[in-house]
Amino acid sequence: MKKNLLSIVILALLVVNIALTTVMMFTVMKNEQGAGKIITDIASALSLELDKGDGKEEAEVSIKDTEIFEYADDMTISLKSDGSGSTSYCICKVSLSINTKDDGYKDYSANPEKYQTLIQSDILSVVSSYTRDEAQLSKEIIEEQILKNIQEKYGTVIYKVSFSKFMFG
Repeated sequence: MKKNLLSIVILALLVVNIALTTVMMFTVMKNEQGAGKIITDIASALSLELDKGDGKEEAEVSIKDTEIFEYADDMTISLKSDGSGSTSYCICKVSLSINTKDDGYKDYSANPEKYQTLIQSDILSVVSSYTRDEAQLSKEIIEEQILKNIQEKYGTVIYKVSFSKFMFG
């Protein structure tokens, strides 16, 4: 008799467990769907913030349509004073990625020396506006700012600026 009573208690607990698990599953699933929707909305908002925001989308340029122009000499640029009294310098080597399919490529490739000095001047003005600490932390920002200045003056034939060397002294 005790075995039967114990079996009935275990069966009753099993039924209660199944019922509570079912209730909990429906409750959690409803909240989980809401959380999933919120996460999706947040991810959508973040991807919007990653866009440039100026309405222009960056076109992907294939590697076969890219020409790399690397300045042969290192550029030594005096950095903005940080107030400590010592002068800091940035030694950098700059590479430009050029879109060979761009409309302005013919003009640029016909006389690249004409643009070389002007572009070096843009690089000098941007890099020299930073202190040593700021420049060390802002390499990508400096590259973007140089690219923006170049594209405002010469069009989109140059689509990327890279530092292959970026040292401080």
